[in-house]
Amino acid sequence: MNISNQFRLDNCVSVVTGGGQGIGRAIAWALADIGSDVVINARRIADLEVTAAGIQERGQRALIVAGDIRDFSEVVAERTMAEFGRIDVWVNNVGGSDDKTTRALIDTPDDVFRSQLELNLTSAFQGCKAAATRMTNGGSIINISSGAGTRGSPFTGPYAAAKAGMNNLTQTLALELAPSIRVNAVAPGPVVTEAFIDVLNVESELDDIAATIPLARLGTPQDIAAAVVYFATPASSWITGQLLLVAGGRTQRTHTYKPK
Repeated sequence: MNISNQFRLDNCVSVVTGGGQGIGRAIAWALADIGSDVVINARRIADLEVTAAGIQERGQRALIVAGDIRDFSEVVAERTMAEFGRIDVWVNNVGGSDDKTTRALIDTPDDVFRSQLELNLTSAFQGCKAAATRMTNGGSIINISSGAGTRGSPFTGPYAAAKAGMNNLTQTLALELAPSIRVNAVAPGPVVTEAFIDVLNVESELDDIAATIPLARLGTPQDIAAAVVYFATPASSWITGQLLLVAGGRTQRTHTYKPK
């Protein structure tokens, strides 16, 4: 068998939450590149329209389901089933922070902590449920975690705690849903996106951050999309419950950068 055929999703349907820009857009376009129709969700319709146009340029069908993913996964799943009749891949990519302040964990207001859990962990839990109850044998769920969830993360504690929870969620669901559905996670290191710069306010410090990475560069959305393609396709059919750290060699044992 030609191994390249194992990296195809012809006649499949994929859902990508947070698909309006950045990593989510790169994932949606990569899945379209390998033959999948793609359903995209985010809050801003204008961003989704750009992503949808890229999917269609790649010869695949696109469906926009706009809305805040918190308590919205069932709607996305229902719309997908109504339009396409199947879900083969579900990517829980929504995440980040609506709070633009970095602070010590003990200085974090309770409502900010709860909001981070809802956006980065609860929404993924809801997405996994919505996908798993509709997928047929061979489905793949992929959670976009973070390197911050694998170590102590000064000044971004609520986000890191939520992503650590996502990692355990991934492992638990992988065992509970096997053998019919695979569940894996991709943990990006520092990837330059609008959200990364906006939340951490580090545009002037990118060279300093890159200096902490063994492979000597920051990540790109395409780096993360390539890992998602692997987990989404039959190429990884004997892999479940895994966390793939895509971070240029930076791990919890190497130097990390603290926002100023």
